[in-house]
Amino acid sequence: MRGGNMPQWRDFLERFRPTGAPGSAGRPGVPADRVSDAAAELVPLLELLDDAQDEAARIRREGAAHADEVRNAARRQADSTVARARAETERVRAEAEATARSRAAATRNDVRARTAADIAELQKRADARMAAYVDKVVAEARELLNQATQSQSGATQG
Repeated sequence: MRGGNMPQWRDFLERFRPTGAPGSAGRPGVPADRVSDAAAELVPLLELLDDAQDEAARIRREGAAHADEVRNAARRQADSTVARARAETERVRAEAEATARSRAAATRNDVRARTAADIAELQKRADARMAAYVDKVVAEARELLNQATQSQSGATQG
């Protein structure tokens, strides 16, 4: 019974063989479902990537948490630094004021000492010149008195 009109199993299964896209006539068969074939091939691979994707999400969450911790620690450190700076402001201001006052006092004392030295020098020069000026003034006063006396005696005689 083999040679007649009886279809062979191989011929029967050949009808269900995937064929190309619809179009020109081709061999009879079931249209190929390439999407499901690709999905069937890719699903196991993509399932392997699920673990990697979960791991990546976990790493991102941990990174974000660590970044928040670092940011908060930096904020606390900055607040502490600002608080210390504000606390030391008065001390630094007092030190600067004391330094400025000390320098001003030293400058004032130096100016006073130079002024006193200048005054002493002027006094010394004035004392040295005073005797000569007094003698000159006395001589001129005598001269004027003599002239006045002579002009009065000339006026009374005449």
